[in-house]
Formats: sequence, C-alpha cells, structure tokens
Amino acid sequence: MTPSHKKPRTQDLERLLEISRKLNSTQDLDTLLTSIVEAAQELIQCEASSILLYDEDAQALKFVAAPISQKEELKNMLVPLKNSVAGRVYRECQPVIIQDGKSTPDIFRKVDKKLTFETRDLLAAPLLFRDDPIGVIEVINKEGGDPFTADDIHILETLASHAATAIQNTRLLEEVQLAYAELEQLDHLKSNFISIASHELRTPIGLVLGYSSVLKETATDKDIRSKIDVIHKSALRLKRVVEDLDQMDRSERGQAQVHRGSVRIAALIQKTISELNKKAAAKEISIKTEIQDKDLIITGDEKKITTILTNIIDNAIAFTPKGGRVLISTEKISGYMKCSIIDNGIGIPAKDLPRVFDRFFQVENPMTRKHEGIGLGLSVAKTLVELHKGEIWAQSVEGKGSNFSFLLPIGSKMAFVENKVFI
Repeated sequence: MTPSHKKPRTQDLERLLEISRKLNSTQDLDTLLTSIVEAAQELIQCEASSILLYDEDAQALKFVAAPISQKEELKNMLVPLKNSVAGRVYRECQPVIIQDGKSTPDIFRKVDKKLTFETRDLLAAPLLFRDDPIGVIEVINKEGGDPFTADDIHILETLASHAATAIQNTRLLEEVQLAYAELEQLDHLKSNFISIASHELRTPIGLVLGYSSVLKETATDKDIRSKIDVIHKSALRLKRVVEDLDQMDRSERGQAQVHRGSVRIAALIQKTISELNKKAAAKEISIKTEIQDKDLIITGDEKKITTILTNIIDNAIAFTPKGGRVLISTEKISGYMKCSIIDNGIGIPAKDLPRVFDRFFQVENPMTRKHEGIGLGLSVAKTLVELHKGEIWAQSVEGKGSNFSFLLPIGSKMAFVENKVFI
C-alpha cells in the first residue's frame, strides 16, 4: 500500500474513534445519531445518509436520523419491510449494495418523491444488538459515481454497531428511569399505607387490650378466662407489629430520634427476659445470661434499646426448636458494649444471611411458614442500633444456630456529636 492511501485510512480510523468517544460522553441520542450519519456521509463520501428504526406499532421502519436538510421531511415517513431495500436489510440482517438504482424495483421511491431526490446507488447495513435487528443505516449516491467498496461496508457496519449500542443504551436507561419512578411511587404509597395503618390500628388495639385485661380480672369461668387470655396475647402480638411498623415509618421519614439517658444494661436484659419468659417456657427453651459487668451503665435510649433486645431475643426463641437454649452475653470492647444473642436453633441458609436485616424479609416461604411475624423485627433492631451510632451483624450455620451481635457506644462522647441524632 502506498503512503498516499495510508493517510485517508488513518483519517477514517480517527473519525471512527471520535464517534466512539462521543458514544461514551453523551446521553443525547439525537445528537449522537446525527453525528453518526454525518460521519457516514463524510467517510464514505456520499450525498446522504440516514438511520431507520423498527416501529413495533407501525410494523415498519421509521427515520430517526438524517441530514438536517432532510430530517423534517422524513420524520413521519414509514418504510415497509417488504418492497424496500431497508426492509430487506432488516429482515435478512445482511448489508446490501445497490449500484444501479434505476433498474432496482426495491428502492422505496416515495422517499425520493418526498425529497425531490433521486437514489442512484445505495449501501445499507443492519443495526444489530445481540444479533437481533433493531434498524438500518443507509448511505446514498457515492460521490463521483464510484462504486461502493469493501472498506465502505466495513465503515458502515462499524457505524451501525455504534448506533445500535447508543440506541439500546438509551432504551435501557429510559426503562431503568421508568422503573425507578414506579418504585418511588410504590414506596411512597407503601409509606403512606404504613403510616395510616399503624395510626388507625392503635386505638382499636388499645381498646382490645384494655377490655381483655378487665375481663381477665373479672371473669370467674376458667374456660372463658383462657379464651380471653388468647385474645389478650393476640392483641399484644398485633401491638408489637404496629409498633414495628410505626418505628420503621418514623425512621424512613427522618423523624426518629434518640432520647438519651443512663441505661443499666444488666437490669434491662433481665426485664426483657422476664417479658419473654412465658413464650420461651411454652417451648421449654432455657434462657441464660453471661453479663461481664453487672453494673455497666451506657448512655442511650432505654425504650429503643429494649426494642432491640426484645426483637432479637424474640427472634431467637421463635426459630429455636422445643427444648433448645438461648444465651445472652455482654462485654466491654474499646468504649463499646457488645451484646450477643446466641441460639442453637434452625440457623439461616448462607444465601439468606446477607438479607436477614432487610425489611419484610423472611427466610421461610410466607405462604407455608410456621413462625410468626412479618419480617420487621430484625430490620427495626438494625435501624435502632445504627441510630445509636452502633453496629449489628449476624453469624449463622444452617441447622446449628445463629449469633446476632451488636455494639453500642458506652459513653455520650462516643455516641453522638449533637444532643439529638436524626436519621
């Protein structure tokens, strides 16, 4: 090859590289496609170039890019898949060269008539994405009447690849943006539902608990008393669910805050255990403690720390079989109190372990599960631990048990910078 031929070839490669750079630097599809048809005209040295995409509704090809002088005239023009060169290229997924347009019936002359233009020769290549056609790129009337070459085909196929990538990327981006918008709408509706539901349920649950407590005290018939006790326990369960929903709603809305005070950890753990003892006793589960410092006092929100302990211990009891055991241990670690709740229950599958703190996540199938709850307890515990500027994590071996541990700062200097901490 002589030096005189190398320069144009180098220029072609540089122009293609420029298109590639633009592909990665702009999200404006119209601008990019316009630059591609302009590059096709320049590199192949022809009178016009255009890009057509398949329109699912019209079941035809539609112009999406063309020279500025032709763009307005072509924007509503549809090219059929049959009896057109572009349609043939789209159907067969192969480039086509027409050197003598006057004797070729497949040229769609309605375009020529619309533009008062004559197509003498034509080169077209398919726009392929993952081997599926999405459109066609064409160049028309090579300058000087020269025939289209193998280099022209290579250039057009390269530009077709760029165009297909840009179009699909834009479509995928639009789909992602639409999906995010729908998710945001659903999340907004869910948050409103949770807020309204938790608010509206508080009063009737309070009435059920109040009246059931009175009836338990006044009823003399043992059978009636046992039935009232079932009602009272069920209302307490529902109250816990509503409180978890309310806590999650406040956190999501940025309304949760820590009301700090002195908290005696050993006493709080014992109080929490006493409230869960009946549930543990019903399954013959023993609850033991290993408290390193029984006089340890930390700065935190007692009500929220109680919820953390209750939710994790209750979860351990729920997923530990009859006759099992739960151990609660505490120790001091570099300005933090570490608390671990260890059980010898059913454990968590390795694939599910990363999601145990997700809202509404349940290891069991919700349609066939045996355990209570709606999958909020551990999520709420995580939120409240992090609200205290602490950390929570889980370790588990399926079939052998689980260990849920969390760290809480001991002193106020470790815990927060301002008096109130919001999330």
